[in-house]
Amino acid sequence: MKAARTSSRRGEWLAAVLLMAKGYGVIGVTLKTPQGEDRHPGQACGVLAVVEVKRRTSLLAALEAVGHDQRERLRRAGANLAARRPQLTGAAVRLDLVALAPGRFPVHIPDAWKGT
Repeated sequence: MKAARTSSRRGEWLAAVLLMAKGYGVIGVTLKTPQGEDRHPGQACGVLAVVEVKRRTSLLAALEAVGHDQRERLRRAGANLAARRPQLTGAAVRLDLVALAPGRFPVHIPDAWKGT
């Protein structure tokens, strides 16, 4: 359990560094909202990106690891966060994915579940 938690934290920080290198302003690594934990919210170009980080064996497995209910919870959490922060007023909420796989560079997919 401790090894999994350490691996998860390492992946989250790696994702944050990747997003900052791409020009995202990372608001926090994990923010608490009434809907639960909101992972890696960041802002770029008037968009609040709620970024889910998944470590799986492939990109497809990472995409499939986030089900419909979880995506809806993340959307609600992002909307709640945008409503509570004046600097995010009017920001569109988008769900991104950072996929991590052994031996591969992290992959950031903006609007990973567009249309779902």
